[in-house]
Amino acid sequence: MSSTNTTINLLLEEALNEPDIGTTNRFRWHATAVGIAALWTDDTAPTTPPFDDALQEGLKVGLDLSREEREFHQVQQGLVLLFHS
Repeated sequence: MSSTNTTINLLLEEALNEPDIGTTNRFRWHATAVGIAALWTDDTAPTTPPFDDALQEGLKVGLDLSREEREFHQVQQGLVLLFHS
């Protein structure tokens, strides 16, 4: 794991302890210093990062993330999909 990923993971873990900006069926949404984070909250772990699900559910909380760069991270709280410019 590179130091960049370690740094991003630490920032995400801190942000996920702050109040969320919305929740949907399978995600809890957070504004972070590195982008919009979607924390997977469903009981069943996905086999691949569920970016399409996040794009659809993001619209329910007023987030159009379709043009954003995307990546995923595994942090202490679980799977996080990160959307950023």
